[in-house]
Amino acid sequence: KPDQQNSIQTLAVANDYGKYPFEFTAGADTVKGKLQIEVIEGPCFVGTVSLMPADNIEGMRADTLELLKELNAPMYRWPGGNFVSGYDWRDGIGDRDRRPPRRNPAWTGAEHNDFGFNEFIRFCRLVKAEPLVTVNTGFGDAYSAAAQLEYSNGSTDTLMGASRAKNGMPEPFNVRYWAIGNEMWGRWQLGYMSLEHYVRKHNWIVDKMREVDPDIVPIASGNAGQWSEGLLKNCTDHIDMIAEHFYCQEKPDLVEHIAQIADNIKRKVEFHKQLRKKLDELKGRDIRIAMTEWNYWYGRHEFGELGTRYFHKDGLGIAKGLHEYFRNSDIIFLANYAQTVNVIGCIKTSKTDAAFETTGLVLKLYGNHFGTVPVAITGDVQPLDVTAAWTSGRDALTIGIVNPTKEQHELAMDLKGAQLTGSGKLWLIAHSDPMAYNEPGEEPKVAIEEKPVTGIFDKLNVPPLSISLYKLMTKN
Repeated sequence: KPDQQNSIQTLAVANDYGKYPFEFTAGADTVKGKLQIEVIEGPCFVGTVSLMPADNIEGMRADTLELLKELNAPMYRWPGGNFVSGYDWRDGIGDRDRRPPRRNPAWTGAEHNDFGFNEFIRFCRLVKAEPLVTVNTGFGDAYSAAAQLEYSNGSTDTLMGASRAKNGMPEPFNVRYWAIGNEMWGRWQLGYMSLEHYVRKHNWIVDKMREVDPDIVPIASGNAGQWSEGLLKNCTDHIDMIAEHFYCQEKPDLVEHIAQIADNIKRKVEFHKQLRKKLDELKGRDIRIAMTEWNYWYGRHEFGELGTRYFHKDGLGIAKGLHEYFRNSDIIFLANYAQTVNVIGCIKTSKTDAAFETTGLVLKLYGNHFGTVPVAITGDVQPLDVTAAWTSGRDALTIGIVNPTKEQHELAMDLKGAQLTGSGKLWLIAHSDPMAYNEPGEEPKVAIEEKPVTGIFDKLNVPPLSISLYKLMTKN
């Protein structure tokens, strides 16, 4: 409507490249709004056009960033993923409005390179997370990887460190964790090659990177089977961790569907335990697993390309998977849930709203409240899945319980070596419908409920289709 339109006029455009910032207040809410540029006289070349809410934070949506802070993830991996094998990191540095747009090398659409290396580091600092950077070992080479590392960690006396400073970040990023390629075992991967050739490329790239910074932690691109075995046998001195990936489809049986994530973790762990016994090259080495991609992946694309929806049953499976990670923290060093926002992420957005998926609620709950010191559990708890950990100060015991069934169960406890004070908290995620889900802009159907816990007890009642996380204060 004419009375809802806003007009902004630039009186003169210079002959040279320039930026023309503007602000306006919309006259109405709509999902069909348009930004229109009219040239009154003469030719005009428009490079980049960007329109963002006024509350954006360095180009990031404030609502989404707030959820990411609540998520409290300790580490983020960038830039991928299959994407990285055709990505030139140099396209994502310098003036954001003058970066070259490229065809997305792995998926559909264009990559505008608006969010590059500098922005990733700024993001990690805003959400207080450790960066994990993947270098391109597909179409990329050792010289490009070494230059990227120098840009990241080099002093301003180095060529690339000086470039970083010129781009507004004089202090080194000090990125420690570096993934050497992504899924290079897959024939879909840009730059795919045989294992025989790839082990040489992996070693070459790590050698060049260590010349720049010998303190990096290189993570090899593994896949349980012949590929991981070949890497660990031929690249032992060029690997500190080895990446593994897995995704799970939907299963008709509810309990089996929920168990998939944990079952996949068990299989990966068992394979690497057997390799440690088999390979002489691994004697005296502690090369642990970096599970840099894992999730459910099925269903219709409700949120754009690959944007699947997650249900309460998926959240139950993610919780059970987290329990399995905790049990195997002696051999699994890190696990990056893939991905974070949209696609197969734990947060979904519309044009105006953002919300936690059921899977995101689980990651948020355990990331913020589960302990850090493993506690041994004995006894038969089936069909429940139970894990426990002390808080870092050992002043509280945290207990995670997943009930994948539609029946309530009772869990008997006999705590050894500590005495409860009779106070604590319970965080509960429960819903009677395993297909319940959350939608951006709507009241969440699945949520975290917090309750106080009082009294000394030796039994816990576990609701059906639930995730219970207890924090019980202790005297010693």
